[in-house]
Amino acid sequence: METSYTKVFTNSTIIVKRLQNILNERNIHSRVKSDKLPGYEITNFIDELFVLNEDLNKVQPIIEQYEKEINL
Repeated sequence: METSYTKVFTNSTIIVKRLQNILNERNIHSRVKSDKLPGYEITNFIDELFVLNEDLNKVQPIIEQYEKEINL
């Protein structure tokens, strides 16, 4: 059986990691894809957060609340 993920959030590494921790506390598995490239000095890393398709309904209200908390 193939596991499918959907991108649900994109922001700086710190912001994405905090959201990932919130999801982990709720036993929602997620993955982060980083745009960091070795050999390049970039100060604003952008990460993308992916969740399992089966968790999309559970994740949406959590993301909306998180965005309110961080004023997005």
